[in-house]
Amino acid sequence: MYLPLAFSTALADSVFPFNWIHHVMRLFVMYLVAFFTVSSPPIEAQSGSSSGEYLVGLGIGDVTGPVVETNMMGYASLPQTDTGLHMRQRSRAFIIADASNPFERVLFINSDICMGDTGIRRTLLSSLQSLYGDLYTPANTALVGTHAHSGVGGYLENLLPQVTSMGYVNETAAAIVSGTLKAIADAHNSLVPGNIKLGNTTLLNANRNRSPSAYLANPEWERAMYEENQDTTVTVLGFENADGDAIGLLSFFPVHGTSLYENNTLVSGDNKGMAAWMYESYIEPSSMPGNNSFVAGFIQSNVGDTTPNTLGAYCESPGKPWDGQPCEFEHSTCGNRTQDCHGRGPGFHISDFESNRIIGQAQFEATRTVMENSNMTTVSGSVKSVHVYLDMTTYTFTLPNGTLAKTCPAALGYSFAGGTTDGPGAFDFIQGDNSSQPQNPFWEIVKRFITPAPSEEQIACHYPKPILLNSGYNHKPYDWSPGTVDVQMLRVGQFVILVMPGELTTMAGRRMRDALRAKLIAEGVLDDRAYVVIAGPANTYGHYVTTREEYSVQRYEGASTIFGPATLEAYINKYSELVPYLGENATGIPTSNAAPPEQTSKAISLQTSVLVDNPPIFKHFGDVLADVESGIYHAGDTVAVRFVGANPRNNLRLEGTFLTVNRLINGEWVVVRTDSHPSTTYQWNRTSKALGTSTVDIRWTIEDGTPVGTYRITYYGDSKSLFGSISAFTGDSSSFSVG
Repeated sequence: MYLPLAFSTALADSVFPFNWIHHVMRLFVMYLVAFFTVSSPPIEAQSGSSSGEYLVGLGIGDVTGPVVETNMMGYASLPQTDTGLHMRQRSRAFIIADASNPFERVLFINSDICMGDTGIRRTLLSSLQSLYGDLYTPANTALVGTHAHSGVGGYLENLLPQVTSMGYVNETAAAIVSGTLKAIADAHNSLVPGNIKLGNTTLLNANRNRSPSAYLANPEWERAMYEENQDTTVTVLGFENADGDAIGLLSFFPVHGTSLYENNTLVSGDNKGMAAWMYESYIEPSSMPGNNSFVAGFIQSNVGDTTPNTLGAYCESPGKPWDGQPCEFEHSTCGNRTQDCHGRGPGFHISDFESNRIIGQAQFEATRTVMENSNMTTVSGSVKSVHVYLDMTTYTFTLPNGTLAKTCPAALGYSFAGGTTDGPGAFDFIQGDNSSQPQNPFWEIVKRFITPAPSEEQIACHYPKPILLNSGYNHKPYDWSPGTVDVQMLRVGQFVILVMPGELTTMAGRRMRDALRAKLIAEGVLDDRAYVVIAGPANTYGHYVTTREEYSVQRYEGASTIFGPATLEAYINKYSELVPYLGENATGIPTSNAAPPEQTSKAISLQTSVLVDNPPIFKHFGDVLADVESGIYHAGDTVAVRFVGANPRNNLRLEGTFLTVNRLINGEWVVVRTDSHPSTTYQWNRTSKALGTSTVDIRWTIEDGTPVGTYRITYYGDSKSLFGSISAFTGDSSSFSVG
């Protein structure tokens, strides 16, 4: 990643008095943050009631922030600044209430964002309090990200993930909040009596373990319990109205939202967003995306060490003897460096967009198989929720063997900067570096100018992680990393969701699920029908969670387990303590640490506003600069048109579109595609910053089955005058034929 010049200059002026340190710090942080980059039992079929044991409400809302001039969230690469749109990001809200006691309810929000965030959740809860009183609370409201790495960035309130976005981007956060509140309102207003069914299936070749050498550190007896080194179960919660008609679903499956590579600059929901669009359009083919009543949420699970790049990781090193060879196994390097080691998706030989389609379609088809299977079991029982804040900087607890363990203030290891095969790091950082003697002692000197030097206690607490960023001790200008996280569980009948504030690896997730399922049964909360799933990263982003054994290897996931080697055991302990609060007759409120301090009001933003838009001389906004070609187009062809454009940051067009594909039917133009269809792309290009001129390229790749007829493409834009007024305009291509 690159540290923005203005940001680094500000830091240098305020903190570092010597120019050489300033330049060293800039070089260091340029590539430092490669940021972010036993199973439940078989389900037996049961007959259910048609009267509706639950109240169910579903909603969807547009959360797409500025699609240009804003860094994207996930890879933390400054060059990955968005230039347009592939598919809009959506929040999908699911409300489930006990029909006999509607106050007992849960609100599950699945959003096409990289991860949940404390500040976003705080704002949502404040708004919900104003709208609905005490109906939606920290205990029963979960904000879960799909972990898409091609969404708009700048919305997390801690400093570290803001570095590449040049600080906080209020427009991104506001879009997430407004669209999510719209989804919640739709869900709240659409509550109807209904039933819930549960099923699962196995999905192969849709994910892969990207850190297999770390997975192998887990005990052999434990690994022998599983056929794969990644989870392959798709768990589906299906919602029906009282008449038995399907109205929505939640589908849980672990696969990183990295089908679209780091060099993609078109905003997208990645493979989870693709799967959701596929299912919703399958049920309601005539509805425009976002206007559907059937809502399909594709949920991230124990995603930490998974990848959608199922062909494996290979060296992209033209001219080198290792070019095209698999990356080195232990460290994922090519010629002892990480930069050229890249994972390949199933559509690698076509494009990453094709890989995205394939992985999305695999999840869609597996979910459809479950939903259309008559053997789904009925979910029955209470609706409960529990939540506490947990200070992970000082949490001390007792392990099952009677020894004391504790977590640590946040810190990131050297392998954090080594990145992953989904998004490799740079310089001489590699994965699997658990040595107290780093490869390059230079970084030992430089790192002390970035974060405070770790104390002996901090070093011992995080051992064997060699600390690169002691972020838990950096609070200027505001907190770099979280210290307090949300611990939350939602129960609907025998189905329990562990809402996790981070990314659990495959084996960490298995241990977590098994431990909590055993506890639920042992405490008498549920019988052996108990079915437990993981959802995350949610609410607060606490980075990664590995097993102790994986942590010892210190690949990217272990180096990014910011609260130290006892993190997983700490979560198992705390979640287990809260199990009794999910009981049928549970009362009271568990003891909680204080909520994390508010950071958003302190946030720095260095993103400049739009100054002015101007058309070129003798041109007008919306004029066609390069029209569609003459002749007849066919399925598989791409129609392209270029317009005189304006900056789309002037109007995000939430719940709207920057483009339409229109078909002439009975003398009227009818919209058949928008910017939320994956067959269209919208790309903006600034041609002159000084003059304020820009162009917009719109493309439509014609799908199989497109009706023969006459079509045209329309562009919707908004220009900003020198005096600040915003004016809407449109532009139309010439008509063209599809044969």
